[in-house]
Amino acid sequence: MAEQDQSQERTEQATPKRREEAREKGQVAVSREVASAVVLGASLIYFYFGGGRLVEGVVEIMRAAFRDAGQVVLTPDNIHAFVISLIYKVFLLIFPLLLAVFIAGFLANVMQVGFMFSWEAIKPKASKIDPFKGFKRLFSLRSLVELVKNLFKISVVGLIAYLVILHEIPALFPLADQSVWGMLAFVGRVAFRIMMLTCLVLIVMALLDYFYQRWEFEKSIRMSRQEIKEEFKHTEGDPLVKSRIRKIQRDMARKRMMAGIPEADVVITNPTHLAVALRYDQDNMNAPVVIGKGAGYVAEKIRDIAAEHKIPIVENKPVAQVLYRITGVGDMIPEDLYRAVAEILAYVYRMKEKSAMA
Repeated sequence: MAEQDQSQERTEQATPKRREEAREKGQVAVSREVASAVVLGASLIYFYFGGGRLVEGVVEIMRAAFRDAGQVVLTPDNIHAFVISLIYKVFLLIFPLLLAVFIAGFLANVMQVGFMFSWEAIKPKASKIDPFKGFKRLFSLRSLVELVKNLFKISVVGLIAYLVILHEIPALFPLADQSVWGMLAFVGRVAFRIMMLTCLVLIVMALLDYFYQRWEFEKSIRMSRQEIKEEFKHTEGDPLVKSRIRKIQRDMARKRMMAGIPEADVVITNPTHLAVALRYDQDNMNAPVVIGKGAGYVAEKIRDIAAEHKIPIVENKPVAQVLYRITGVGDMIPEDLYRAVAEILAYVYRMKEKSAMA
């Protein structure tokens, strides 16, 4: 009973087949914190090099909107055209940022799991809307970890914002004498600093979360010894069944070989342990061919069949051993044995001639 329980415990590393099946189902080790850190980093780079142009573009759109608003006749068609034009201009302005964020998020996932698409992951399942299973997922270890991570991120961002603003309080008072552009520049500088410090914290979190996700994934796909045995049977076949099949194949091959022994011209023996049956047709064969061979019990059966069909049995230990070791059924004898086998066949033919004359 204890051995059965141990065989059911998932203590073994997942096999390549199990990993491939998990990947096909969309089950991979991926950290969303890595994607968040990379996306935020890409946004920071964009704002650092193109933030000025983005702000100028927003200001220009607002100026044009306020300027044209007083000249537009308030009809449904005009209002619709005005709103569509405004949305189009805003989209063109922020499109580079959206593209940078999309590429960053895509690359962050590709770096973790490679190129992968799984229909299984997005296929509707009844288990996803099962209230009981949803309740279990809500209070699972994964949900608890995600809750802790989110609370930590909110706390860190709040703390960073508080410390940065606290540090910039002395610079708030001179803003009263600054222009609108000066105020916007100050706000942008403070926001950029908050985002940069947040990004550094997210990078550290992403590294820790990545290794945690890897550990949790490896744990989730572990297999029991019984599962590994079942998988081996499924992929490689049941060893017992394969052994029986090989035995049946050997028996059938042996029966076919024994059926051809009566056609042999001579059986060369060891004398008792080995037996090799040869056949030679001068008109159709370049050299004698081994039509049967065996050791022990099989050799004894070959000798019995030969005796039953009055096939000459010649004892020649060296030739029998070499033929048994280096030839297979259906092979021609090697050239090194031409002379020795020729002498044996000549002896057999002479014996047959004497028997015929007698």
